[in-house]
Amino acid sequence: MAKVLEMQFTNLEGKVARVTIENPIEPVDPIALAAAMDTIITNDVFITSGGGFVAKHGARVVERNVVDVELA
Repeated sequence: MAKVLEMQFTNLEGKVARVTIENPIEPVDPIALAAAMDTIITNDVFITSGGGFVAKHGARVVERNVVDVELA
């Protein structure tokens, strides 16, 4: 079971862009996360094909379960 923290930002074109971090520390501190996202926006850390990030859109922890199937 793999978990990622998905930070969602709105770019200049109004589209949602995502930045993910594997194995986040849980529980996620919403105040620290909001501050980190603000820093990413303020410092133009990432640029997408739709331009830089202009606003926070949201954040979530995504969990993925993978079960291997043995072939006969």
